[in-house]
Amino acid sequence: MKIGFLFPGQGSQAVGMGKDLYDSYEEVRNIYDNVQNITGIDIKTLSFEGNEETLNETKYTQVAVLTESLAILEILKKNGITPEMSAGLSLGEYTALISGGVFDFQEGVKLVQKRGEIMQNLTPEGNWKMAAILGLEEQQVEQVCNSVQDGFVVPANYNTIGQIVISGEENAVIEAGEKAKEIGAKKVSILKTAGPFHTEKLEKCSEALREELNKVKINTDVATKVVKNLDGEIYTKTDDVVDILSNHIMNPVRFTKVLKTMYENGVDTFIEVGNGKTLSGFVKRMKFGDNIKIMNIDNCTTLENVIKEVKENE
Repeated sequence: MKIGFLFPGQGSQAVGMGKDLYDSYEEVRNIYDNVQNITGIDIKTLSFEGNEETLNETKYTQVAVLTESLAILEILKKNGITPEMSAGLSLGEYTALISGGVFDFQEGVKLVQKRGEIMQNLTPEGNWKMAAILGLEEQQVEQVCNSVQDGFVVPANYNTIGQIVISGEENAVIEAGEKAKEIGAKKVSILKTAGPFHTEKLEKCSEALREELNKVKINTDVATKVVKNLDGEIYTKTDDVVDILSNHIMNPVRFTKVLKTMYENGVDTFIEVGNGKTLSGFVKRMKFGDNIKIMNIDNCTTLENVIKEVKENE
């Protein structure tokens, strides 16, 4: 069994996430307490009983999603379950880098808090939307975006085979969605995100994030292999992490390539660590074969199931 951890990003949040884990495990409580002390955010109230509108604010969402994943990791670590490789969707890449030791826990959490604040405060004003297009090839979605004459819209997330997220001005995104349907898209879904993320419109965010990254100690000499969103390749010791993550915020997420890289490097067990089953669904759509195990952990039951499954197959 060669395990790959997958960490969700913004959009996976939901009020109540992590509550039963917090109630059941001291290790989880410690992580939530530590994050609250580091950030000053009442992360427990926000995640467990806060209102959805507040939780969906980027400056809070990113810390909340990160915290649940890090808390689950503590229980996995206690049970001797560690990955051969790891990756995350957008924000989730930071979770992978913290869990892999590239960032110190405290500095990593603070960095994600800063990233959320930067994306909340420096995203340009405007009516921005993101939408997921299902059932078209990458080239078709690119052509659809290019065909929109009035307004800005580009591919932002190449999530998996047959699912690509577009990002841009609301009218342009809606028009692209309609055009996509006309050429055979099975579904177009508007996402609960608040900006033109992973596009050139986040240039100011990128510059501000670079300043924050330059303040953080980065350790690339670690054993855990983390796969980059930027190009779908594994981080190396010579990579400029500051440059990669600064560009990452304003360039498309190449998650289809990320998953291929993990599979081609022998990962046969994909475990999604955090709220929801979005990334598990991406793996299924890749159709890697019957020998691939796909699991997710977002509550006590799924956590216990994964621990049992891994231990039985050691």
